[in-house]
Amino acid sequence: MQLKMFGDQKRVDFVDKAVWALKFLSDEEYRNFVTQFQNCLFENVYGMEASEENKVKVYGKEFIGWMKPEVADDSMWEDADDLSSGSVPVKGNRELMEEFEEAANGGVQSLALGALDNSFLVNDLGVQVYRNFNRGIHGKGICVKFDAGGSRIGGSPSSSTPKKALLMRAERNMMLMSPENEGKPNATGLKQVDIETGKIVTEWKFEKDGADITMRDITNDTKGSQLDPSESTFLGLDDNRLCQWDMRDRKGVVQNIATSGSPVLHWSQGHQFSRGTNFQCFASTGDGSIVVGSLDGKIRLYSKTSMRQAKTAFPGLGSPITHVDVTYDGKWVLGTTDTYLVLICTLFTDKDGKTKTGFSGRMGNKIPAPRLLKLTPLDSHLAGNNNKFHGGHFSWVN
Repeated sequence: MQLKMFGDQKRVDFVDKAVWALKFLSDEEYRNFVTQFQNCLFENVYGMEASEENKVKVYGKEFIGWMKPEVADDSMWEDADDLSSGSVPVKGNRELMEEFEEAANGGVQSLALGALDNSFLVNDLGVQVYRNFNRGIHGKGICVKFDAGGSRIGGSPSSSTPKKALLMRAERNMMLMSPENEGKPNATGLKQVDIETGKIVTEWKFEKDGADITMRDITNDTKGSQLDPSESTFLGLDDNRLCQWDMRDRKGVVQNIATSGSPVLHWSQGHQFSRGTNFQCFASTGDGSIVVGSLDGKIRLYSKTSMRQAKTAFPGLGSPITHVDVTYDGKWVLGTTDTYLVLICTLFTDKDGKTKTGFSGRMGNKIPAPRLLKLTPLDSHLAGNNNKFHGGHFSWVN
């Protein structure tokens, strides 16, 4: 996926222990190579010959534009506005880079983007606080550190370093989820932390029909619900589950964690899918629609009214989706893989000529082809073998 093509120069660049440039003498040679390379890549990824029939089988008739960008309707991309204006804090690029490298010492686990003053970066050492500006997050603030080995935060035991942080209740509380077993992201519960004091308020346990279950990821009901001071529900995702959790005790009794076991979250609604969906990550829009990324690279769009059937399922491009984000209006989806980002425009025009998103209707066969965002072969080589993309986000937009 790191090969880069330069059609005007009849050249391709790639990485193999070093950076190489392959130059062709004619347009025909260049086009033949690119065609053969793409066919081989298809066969390697999907395990079948790159015939037209097999491509339709993999991508579906609706997504013909994904394998033939020249027939895709890219008018949606042309209408995209440049919203990059706004004041920028005066800070040198080098200083900012050093700041992030220092904060990431020990490995970035999660980024919780705030809509108010601060955002929070979770790594092996603790929770770093950053100040929000129009063009990104800048400035070093408070750091709530874990004790040695990442075993404690706020004085309460934890099985391991938190892998996921979620802001709630007007961004005064943070949910921290730690994996139950080392090497696996799935967790059996989470901790509710008061951001101002850094102390754990409650420890919650995931349970359904009296049995303990796990969750791989959590997110807010809607893109803006983290600003609601009384918000008591959030969404959960496991390999084959998509559900909503409710923190309110149905009996109206507040449980005291000092004298009892962890309170149990109430399974509010959701769906258990047949095995094989292999969900990895998800995010919500402003109206509560949900986008889910999978191990096979598929990105599914669910409307706010149903968790059972995806309105749209974008075919995978070969790499597992490790993180996914969506804009407030649901028009843009950003999927992260280890080596590239995939940017998708969900807009399409229905048979009545109305513009909709893939969350609300089934997309036709003329849709915008995705954009793959990746490092140049040189930058990829300089980054080294073990440097992976992690958690691509849109800026917080209301």
